[in-house]
Amino acid sequence: MSAQIWVLDDDRSIRLVLSRALKAADFGVREFESAADFKSALEHAMPDALFLDVRMPNEDGLSVLKGLKRTHPELPVVVMSAYADLQSTVRAFSDGALEFLAKPFDLNEAVRLVGRALEREQAFSLSELSPTRGELIGESPAMAQLYRTIGRLSRSSLNVLILGETGTGKELIARALHRHSPRANAPLVAINTAAIPSELLESELFGHERGAFTGAQTRRIGRFEQAHGGTLFLDEIGDMPLSLQTRLLRVLASNEFYRVGGNEALSADVRVIAATHQDLRQKVLDGSFRADLLHRLEVVRIDLPSLHERRADVGLLAQHFLRAAALELKLDEKHFDPAAINALENYRWPGNVRELENLCRRLTALKPTQRLDLSDVESELGIRLNAPPADWTGALESWASDSLKRGDNQIMQRAIDQLHATLINCALAHTDGHVQQAAKALGIGRNTITRKRAP
Repeated sequence: MSAQIWVLDDDRSIRLVLSRALKAADFGVREFESAADFKSALEHAMPDALFLDVRMPNEDGLSVLKGLKRTHPELPVVVMSAYADLQSTVRAFSDGALEFLAKPFDLNEAVRLVGRALEREQAFSLSELSPTRGELIGESPAMAQLYRTIGRLSRSSLNVLILGETGTGKELIARALHRHSPRANAPLVAINTAAIPSELLESELFGHERGAFTGAQTRRIGRFEQAHGGTLFLDEIGDMPLSLQTRLLRVLASNEFYRVGGNEALSADVRVIAATHQDLRQKVLDGSFRADLLHRLEVVRIDLPSLHERRADVGLLAQHFLRAAALELKLDEKHFDPAAINALENYRWPGNVRELENLCRRLTALKPTQRLDLSDVESELGIRLNAPPADWTGALESWASDSLKRGDNQIMQRAIDQLHATLINCALAHTDGHVQQAAKALGIGRNTITRKRAP
């Protein structure tokens, strides 16, 4: 008898295309439009795996998932949603989801997931995490992938290396990784290795004994001891002197260290998250960074996109920063007009998210009107912003030229994938997620929308 896969989604078109794909792979399929119907069927039968939508009327999918994992903890559940965000992604993994698929997803991938689940591949089973303030903001494909990564890591204490340009939010990612980890109730201790003189950095990290050097009047507890049981965030790790890299490597290898001037071996249970805007592999080749230390730090690597690569998130971030600035300065909240948002989305943002945040704070403090237009933005940035050309091929030409100058490969396929994803996402947003209406507007089949996954 073939494995039985159930699909719970209030969107009939999603149920239809997913059921067809599963049946084509020789699975038995049952469809459910509501959580009530699903629970009623569950009293008489049990599926081998479940596809579960997040947003449904009456009872959302994450509540269904949480109840299922109490009563049927071994049931593989694939969560689906057209709205990717960190909280729902982490919560899905925390409550035991096998995978989190952002709609529209690849049907072949969905079928492969079920196959792996039925082969008894280990599913995620994490402790419940409570929603917290200060989460990441963004709905772009790049952010959706980042949320998935944080969710996958939320039951582990693996060391992580975060790479990204200055201002992309590396410390925010580190805090999210700590907050959604088994160490969340222990300290998160952060240190910027580039901001501390090299002669003092050893003492900052490992502490010192009284009299260890001139001015050491008392014993000092270092950051490793402070972070015991929790997480140590080493920002700008690429600037750490070679001599300290050697000491750090020994600590990561043995969990033991000595205070400066001390003879007693100390130990600390610490997860290390490191970050840098530099190319550490090139620094290894240059001899300024130890290869063995890089391997210890880069158990998991997260590459943060620049803000220019997250254009879809610029409007969300801008309004968030305007709101935060208004609260901070005790002023009325300001808003960008559509032309200003359009220009902001097409600005290259060399300072990334930090530059956008500072712009919003200045505009809130200095501009008297509630409505911020293009001229307001241009005056604060000190440059003239060009709106994207009416002929979108001009923007494509600029992107292709920049990509070729950087030495990128396979840019045609990347452009085609992004074109498909952009058109599909715009159509789904216009139709409030209704796949059939979006397909009609685009002039393509519903199966195509489901098959084409955002890159």
